[in-house]
This record gives sequence, structure tokens and C-alpha cells, in this order.
Amino acid sequence: MDQKHYVLVHGACHGAWCWHKLKPRLESAGHKVTILDLAASGINRKAIQDLHGIVDYSEPLLEFLASLPSNEKVVLVGHSLGGLNVALAMEKFPEKVALGVFLTAFMPDIEHKPSYVIDEFIKRIPIDGWLDAQFSSSGSLTTVSFGPKFLSTKLYQLCSIEDLELAKVLVRPGLLFTEDLSKAKNFTKEGIWVSSSCLYCCQRGRRHNRGISAMYDPKWWCSRGAGDQGSRIIWLCFPSHNNFAHLSLKLEINMHKYNFAMSVFDTNLQD
Repeated sequence: MDQKHYVLVHGACHGAWCWHKLKPRLESAGHKVTILDLAASGINRKAIQDLHGIVDYSEPLLEFLASLPSNEKVVLVGHSLGGLNVALAMEKFPEKVALGVFLTAFMPDIEHKPSYVIDEFIKRIPIDGWLDAQFSSSGSLTTVSFGPKFLSTKLYQLCSIEDLELAKVLVRPGLLFTEDLSKAKNFTKEGIWVSSSCLYCCQRGRRHNRGISAMYDPKWWCSRGAGDQGSRIIWLCFPSHNNFAHLSLKLEINMHKYNFAMSVFDTNLQD
């Protein structure tokens, strides 16, 4: 098997810990795996008040990519908000990324501001849909904290009680960065680009894709300016499994340009 180097990027309020079941599975299949705590996440020592935008938040990922040898490329896998970190990394280090995998993740286009997909997502969630999640301000940014009811009914409803309790202990307040991203430059074809032939969409369940075409319709995304310049993105949606570490799937994808196979994701991680 051709060994790949996977870099797994967690979503909002989570940390590297949420990949604890997947990492050994990939490694046992012969792959190299790097899991990172983004800034003010997991056991990263920065406080949320120290962050002024998504670049600060993405610093551990960006520093890691900058440290890679010039001849090494990685497969970036971003879940949920982690899709924006993956997009940012692909924009800044296109030569270091063989493939970007957006797994039930926010995937920005090149027509709108990077904040667009988050704004549209939030607009489509009724206020009572957030349950006991709490929003507050940290300087010019809005923070969110996931409460136990939100975790148990929206994120971990298909997971074991042990995984739910682990999440309750380890989640930290997070940021959505809508204010910062609304002022950022649009992503470009040169950085994050895709051809329609390399978008693979697998839909199941009821969350993350609801009511927002930017997160579940590859034709919508391609129509926003993504041309046929290459094939560096795979987009996957498993909305009822919001935590990638608890997915049950068999996925086989062969990329003509990168000879990339994801059959290693033949897992059953809910046990």
C-alpha cells in the first residue's frame, strides 16, 4: 500500500482528542497520521482571548505545514469548522497539500467571502435549535460553548455514552470567526481549486447539510467558480455522524492524478 501522511483537523470547540479512535486505525494500515490541537483548543495553552482571527486559530496547522520538507505532501482532512482551516492551509501552502478532504465540513467557494458558508448555515438554524449552546463576545469575535444537551442530541447522538462523556469533559469554548472571515479576501482557484470530476458526495442523515446548498451540493460549489484546473479536493458529507472519529463507512476513492485511495476508512468506530 502506498503510504500517505494524513493530517486530521478537528472542528469547533473540539481538539485532537476527537480523532483518538481513527488515528490508530490509519496507522495500523501503514499510514502516517498527525493530529493537531488548533490554538485555544484541546490542550493548546493559548486562551481564546488571545485569538484575533482564523489565522491565529490555525497557527499550529500552518506552522506544521511550513516545517514539512519541500518534497513532502500531506492529505488534509477537516471536519465541520475544520474545513475552513483546511481551505486556509491549501491557500497558503498549495505545494504541501496533495489532497484536501472536507468531511461534513464548511467548504468556502471563490465567489463569496469566506464567512459566507457559516453565515448561511447559522441563518438556517432556528434559535431554539442551539438548545443549551451559549454565545458570548470575546473582543470583536463571537464565542460559542456547546452545552451537554447540544452535545448529546446534535453531535454525539449516535455515539457511545463513554464518547459523549469524554466530549463533555474536553470541549472548550470556540470561535466561528464570522467577523474576521467577512473581511478576508476570497479564496482563489490557484489555492483551493477543484474539478467537478473529483467531488465525491456521500449524503446520509440530518445535520450539517440541512438547508445550505454550499455544504451538500457539489454542482453548487463548482458553479461558484471552481474550474477544471486540477483535482485536489474530495468533499464528503455524513451529516448524521458529526464526529469523524465515530463514523461507520467504507469508502474507496481513486484519484487519477494522485493515485489516492481511502479504502483505509473501512471502519466501524461506534463500538
